[in-house]
Amino acid sequence: MPQPLDGFLLTAGLGTRMGPLSRVLPKPAWTLRGKPLLQWGADGLRRAGLLHLACNAHHLPERLKQAAGTSLEVCPEPHLLGSAGGLRHALGRAVDPLAVWNGDALAEVPWAAFIAEHKLRGAELSWLLVPHPGGPWNPVWLDAHGRVLPQGETGEGPYHFTGAALWGSAALALLPDGPSDTKRDILPRLQHHAGIVVAPFPWLDIGSPDHLIAAAAQIAPHEEGRLPGCYLHPEARLSGQFQRCVLGPGAEPPAAVQDANALWYGEAGRQIRLGLD
Repeated sequence: MPQPLDGFLLTAGLGTRMGPLSRVLPKPAWTLRGKPLLQWGADGLRRAGLLHLACNAHHLPERLKQAAGTSLEVCPEPHLLGSAGGLRHALGRAVDPLAVWNGDALAEVPWAAFIAEHKLRGAELSWLLVPHPGGPWNPVWLDAHGRVLPQGETGEGPYHFTGAALWGSAALALLPDGPSDTKRDILPRLQHHAGIVVAPFPWLDIGSPDHLIAAAAQIAPHEEGRLPGCYLHPEARLSGQFQRCVLGPGAEPPAAVQDANALWYGEAGRQIRLGLD
Protein backbone atom coordinates (compact mmCIF):
# COMPACT_ATOMS: atom_id res chain seq x y z
CA MET A 1 0.00 0.00 0.00
CA PRO A 2 1.41 3.46 -0.88
CA GLN A 3 2.69 5.47 2.05
CA PRO A 4 0.52 8.39 3.27
CA LEU A 5 1.79 11.80 2.14
CA ASP A 6 2.41 14.67 4.57
CA GLY A 7 3.46 17.22 1.96
CA PHE A 8 3.54 17.87 -1.76
CA LEU A 9 5.85 20.14 -3.78
CA LEU A 10 4.51 21.57 -7.03
CA THR A 11 7.37 21.16 -9.51
CA ALA A 12 5.69 20.48 -12.86
CA GLY A 13 5.83 23.96 -14.43
CA LEU A 14 7.46 24.73 -17.75
CA GLY A 15 9.85 27.33 -16.29
CA THR A 16 9.17 29.82 -19.07
CA ARG A 17 10.45 32.79 -17.06
CA MET A 18 13.84 31.07 -16.77
CA GLY A 19 14.29 31.39 -20.54
CA PRO A 20 17.10 29.22 -21.93
CA LEU A 21 17.95 27.81 -18.48
CA SER A 22 14.88 25.58 -18.77
CA ARG A 23 16.43 23.89 -21.80
CA VAL A 24 19.07 22.47 -19.46
CA LEU A 25 17.30 21.77 -16.16
CA PRO A 26 13.77 22.16 -14.80
CA LYS A 27 13.71 25.20 -12.54
CA PRO A 28 13.46 23.23 -9.24
CA ALA A 29 16.60 21.27 -10.17
CA TRP A 30 18.94 24.31 -10.24
CA THR A 31 21.09 24.34 -7.13
CA LEU A 32 22.22 26.62 -4.34
CA ARG A 33 25.03 25.36 -2.08
CA GLY A 34 24.93 22.26 -4.24
CA LYS A 35 21.35 21.45 -3.20
CA PRO A 36 18.46 21.57 -5.72
CA LEU A 37 15.81 24.19 -5.06
CA LEU A 38 13.15 21.54 -4.55
CA GLN A 39 15.23 19.99 -1.77
CA TRP A 40 15.38 23.34 0.03
CA GLY A 41 11.58 23.29 0.16
CA ALA A 42 11.50 19.63 1.14
CA ASP A 43 13.92 20.28 4.01
CA GLY A 44 11.67 23.05 5.33
CA LEU A 45 8.73 20.66 5.43
CA ARG A 46 10.82 17.97 7.11
CA ARG A 47 11.92 20.41 9.83
CA ALA A 48 8.22 20.82 10.64
CA GLY A 49 7.89 17.06 11.05
CA LEU A 50 6.34 16.47 7.60
CA LEU A 51 8.47 13.56 6.46
CA HIS A 52 6.67 11.74 3.67
CA LEU A 53 6.82 14.01 0.63
CA ALA A 54 6.15 13.89 -3.09
CA CYS A 55 6.39 16.18 -6.09
CA ASN A 56 5.11 16.18 -9.68
CA ALA A 57 7.27 16.17 -12.82
CA HIS A 58 6.46 17.28 -16.36
CA HIS A 59 9.32 19.22 -17.96
CA LEU A 60 12.60 17.22 -18.23
CA PRO A 61 11.26 14.63 -15.76
CA GLU A 62 14.45 12.57 -15.65
CA ARG A 63 16.45 15.62 -14.53
CA LEU A 64 13.86 16.33 -11.86
CA LYS A 65 14.06 12.73 -10.64
CA GLN A 66 17.82 13.09 -10.29
CA ALA A 67 17.32 16.24 -8.21
CA ALA A 68 14.70 14.55 -6.05
CA GLY A 69 16.99 11.64 -5.19
CA THR A 70 15.62 8.82 -3.10
CA SER A 71 14.01 10.88 -0.33
CA LEU A 72 11.28 12.50 -2.43
CA GLU A 73 8.67 10.59 -4.41
CA VAL A 74 8.24 11.84 -7.99
CA CYS A 75 4.82 11.61 -9.67
CA PRO A 76 5.03 11.78 -13.48
CA GLU A 77 2.64 14.32 -15.02
CA PRO A 78 2.71 13.86 -18.82
CA HIS A 79 -0.08 16.43 -19.28
CA LEU A 80 0.02 19.55 -17.13
CA LEU A 81 -2.75 19.64 -14.52
CA GLY A 82 -2.47 23.24 -13.32
CA SER A 83 -1.98 24.82 -9.90
CA ALA A 84 -4.55 22.56 -8.25
CA GLY A 85 -4.78 19.55 -10.55
CA GLY A 86 -1.28 18.39 -9.72
CA LEU A 87 -2.54 17.47 -6.26
CA ARG A 88 -4.58 14.67 -7.81
CA HIS A 89 -1.39 12.63 -7.37
CA ALA A 90 -2.06 12.76 -3.60
CA LEU A 91 -5.70 11.62 -3.72
CA GLY A 92 -6.32 8.72 -1.37
CA ARG A 93 -2.91 9.14 0.26
CA ALA A 94 -2.87 12.61 1.80
CA VAL A 95 -2.94 13.27 5.52
CA ASP A 96 -5.36 16.00 6.63
CA PRO A 97 -4.16 18.63 6.06
CA LEU A 98 -1.70 18.12 3.22
CA ALA A 99 1.04 20.77 3.20
CA VAL A 100 1.68 22.16 -0.29
CA TRP A 101 4.65 24.26 -1.40
CA ASN A 102 6.15 25.56 -4.65
CA GLY A 103 9.37 23.75 -5.49
CA ASP A 104 11.13 26.81 -6.96
CA ALA A 105 10.93 29.19 -3.97
CA LEU A 106 13.11 29.55 -0.89
CA ALA A 107 11.48 30.55 2.37
CA GLU A 108 11.44 30.00 6.10
CA VAL A 109 7.76 29.00 6.14
CA PRO A 110 6.25 28.88 9.67
CA TRP A 111 4.61 25.54 8.97
CA ALA A 112 3.85 24.58 12.58
CA ALA A 113 2.06 27.84 13.36
CA PHE A 114 0.28 27.74 9.99
CA ILE A 115 -1.03 24.21 10.57
CA ALA A 116 -2.16 25.07 14.11
CA GLU A 117 -4.14 28.11 12.91
CA HIS A 118 -5.64 26.14 10.01
CA LYS A 119 -6.95 23.51 12.43
CA LEU A 120 -8.17 26.14 14.91
CA ARG A 121 -10.29 27.74 12.18
CA GLY A 122 -11.66 24.43 10.99
CA ALA A 123 -10.66 25.35 7.44
CA GLU A 124 -10.88 22.98 4.50
CA LEU A 125 -8.18 24.86 2.60
CA SER A 126 -5.87 27.65 3.79
CA TRP A 127 -3.43 29.97 2.07
CA LEU A 128 -0.52 31.51 3.96
CA LEU A 129 -0.49 35.25 3.29
CA VAL A 130 1.75 38.21 4.15
CA PRO A 131 1.11 41.93 3.62
CA HIS A 132 1.61 42.67 -0.06
CA PRO A 133 5.19 43.87 -0.63
CA GLY A 134 4.44 45.71 -3.86
CA GLY A 135 5.72 44.58 -7.21
CA PRO A 136 4.18 42.37 -9.88
CA TRP A 137 2.46 39.74 -7.73
CA ASN A 138 -1.33 39.56 -7.93
CA PRO A 139 -2.96 40.88 -4.73
CA VAL A 140 -5.14 38.67 -2.56
CA TRP A 141 -8.10 40.21 -0.70
CA LEU A 142 -10.08 38.78 2.22
CA ASP A 143 -13.69 39.20 3.26
CA ALA A 144 -14.79 40.01 6.84
CA HIS A 145 -14.57 36.32 7.77
CA GLY A 146 -11.00 35.85 6.50
CA ARG A 147 -12.04 34.04 3.32
CA VAL A 148 -10.15 34.64 0.07
CA LEU A 149 -12.27 36.79 -2.25
CA PRO A 150 -12.82 35.94 -5.93
CA GLN A 151 -10.74 37.58 -8.64
CA GLY A 152 -11.76 41.22 -9.13
CA GLU A 153 -13.29 41.72 -5.67
CA THR A 154 -11.50 43.77 -3.00
CA GLY A 155 -11.84 43.80 0.77
CA GLU A 156 -9.27 43.50 3.54
CA GLY A 157 -5.74 43.64 2.17
CA PRO A 158 -3.98 43.57 -0.16
CA TYR A 159 -2.01 40.48 0.76
CA HIS A 160 0.52 38.31 -1.03
CA PHE A 161 0.12 34.54 -1.34
CA THR A 162 3.42 32.99 -0.31
CA GLY A 163 2.80 29.68 -2.08
CA ALA A 164 2.28 27.74 1.16
CA ALA A 165 -1.13 26.07 1.39
CA LEU A 166 -2.90 23.44 3.49
CA TRP A 167 -5.45 21.17 1.82
CA GLY A 168 -7.97 19.21 3.81
CA SER A 169 -9.62 16.06 2.52
CA ALA A 170 -12.83 17.94 1.62
CA ALA A 171 -10.89 20.31 -0.64
CA LEU A 172 -8.93 17.52 -2.30
CA ALA A 173 -12.18 15.67 -2.99
CA LEU A 174 -13.33 18.59 -5.17
CA LEU A 175 -10.46 18.24 -7.63
CA PRO A 176 -11.92 17.61 -11.08
CA ASP A 177 -10.46 15.37 -13.72
CA GLY A 178 -7.91 17.22 -15.82
CA PRO A 179 -6.34 20.65 -15.27
CA SER A 180 -7.70 22.93 -12.55
CA ASP A 181 -6.92 26.20 -10.77
CA THR A 182 -7.31 26.62 -7.02
CA LYS A 183 -8.87 30.08 -6.98
CA ARG A 184 -11.12 29.49 -9.98
CA ASP A 185 -12.23 25.89 -9.49
CA ILE A 186 -11.88 25.03 -5.79
CA LEU A 187 -12.28 28.01 -3.46
CA PRO A 188 -15.76 29.01 -4.73
CA ARG A 189 -17.03 25.52 -3.89
CA LEU A 190 -15.75 25.50 -0.29
CA GLN A 191 -17.64 26.80 2.73
CA HIS A 192 -14.65 26.95 5.04
CA HIS A 193 -11.46 28.26 3.49
CA ALA A 194 -9.09 30.81 4.95
CA GLY A 195 -6.39 33.30 4.19
CA ILE A 196 -4.07 33.16 7.20
CA VAL A 197 -1.99 36.32 7.51
CA VAL A 198 1.40 36.27 9.21
CA ALA A 199 4.27 38.72 9.49
CA PRO A 200 6.66 38.77 6.52
CA PHE A 201 9.35 36.10 6.63
CA PRO A 202 12.45 35.49 4.48
CA TRP A 203 11.22 34.48 1.02
CA LEU A 204 12.89 34.32 -2.39
CA ASP A 205 11.15 33.62 -5.68
CA ILE A 206 13.58 31.99 -8.11
CA GLY A 207 11.69 32.89 -11.25
CA SER A 208 14.30 34.13 -13.72
CA PRO A 209 18.03 33.94 -14.49
CA ASP A 210 18.57 37.21 -12.64
CA HIS A 211 16.73 35.85 -9.60
CA LEU A 212 18.99 32.79 -9.64
CA ILE A 213 22.11 34.94 -9.92
CA ALA A 214 20.94 37.17 -7.06
CA ALA A 215 20.06 34.18 -4.87
CA ALA A 216 23.49 32.66 -5.49
CA ALA A 217 25.17 35.89 -4.40
CA GLN A 218 23.06 36.05 -1.25
CA ILE A 219 22.92 32.41 -0.19
CA ALA A 220 25.96 30.75 -1.80
CA PRO A 221 28.59 33.51 -2.22
CA HIS A 222 31.46 31.00 -2.02
CA GLU A 223 29.83 28.37 -4.25
CA GLU A 224 27.34 29.11 -7.06
CA GLY A 225 27.78 32.84 -6.43
CA ARG A 226 31.55 32.93 -6.23
CA LEU A 227 31.89 34.87 -9.52
CA PRO A 228 30.23 38.26 -8.86
CA GLY A 229 27.21 38.90 -11.05
CA CYS A 230 27.09 35.31 -12.31
CA TYR A 231 25.87 31.85 -11.36
CA LEU A 232 28.15 28.78 -11.45
CA HIS A 233 26.59 25.32 -11.26
CA PRO A 234 28.57 22.81 -9.15
CA GLU A 235 29.34 20.84 -12.34
CA ALA A 236 30.70 23.90 -14.18
CA ARG A 237 34.39 24.71 -14.52
CA LEU A 238 35.23 28.37 -14.39
CA SER A 239 37.53 29.93 -16.94
CA GLY A 240 37.39 33.12 -18.95
CA GLN A 241 35.75 36.40 -17.94
CA PHE A 242 31.99 36.76 -17.58
CA GLN A 243 29.33 39.32 -16.72
CA ARG A 244 25.72 38.35 -15.99
CA CYS A 245 26.25 34.79 -17.14
CA VAL A 246 25.00 31.40 -15.99
CA LEU A 247 27.48 28.54 -16.25
CA GLY A 248 25.30 25.45 -16.07
CA PRO A 249 26.02 21.71 -15.79
CA GLY A 250 29.09 20.70 -17.79
CA ALA A 251 30.03 24.27 -18.70
CA GLU A 252 33.75 24.54 -19.46
CA PRO A 253 34.23 27.55 -21.72
CA PRO A 254 37.66 28.32 -23.22
CA ALA A 255 39.99 30.25 -20.94
CA ALA A 256 40.26 33.17 -23.35
CA VAL A 257 36.49 33.77 -23.53
CA GLN A 258 35.08 37.12 -22.49
CA ASP A 259 31.31 37.02 -22.44
CA ALA A 260 28.19 38.66 -21.03
CA ASN A 261 24.46 37.92 -20.81
CA ALA A 262 24.81 34.25 -21.74
CA LEU A 263 24.15 30.70 -20.61
CA TRP A 264 26.89 28.09 -21.07
CA TYR A 265 26.46 24.36 -20.55
CA GLY A 266 27.89 21.08 -21.76
CA GLU A 267 25.94 18.67 -23.94
CA ALA A 268 27.13 15.52 -25.72
CA GLY A 269 30.76 16.61 -25.45
CA ARG A 270 30.07 20.09 -26.83
CA GLN A 271 29.97 23.51 -25.21
CA ILE A 272 26.67 25.28 -25.85
CA ARG A 273 26.21 29.02 -25.57
CA LEU A 274 22.80 30.73 -25.56
CA GLY A 275 21.89 34.36 -24.92
CA LEU A 276 20.04 34.99 -21.69
CA ASP A 277 17.67 37.54 -23.22
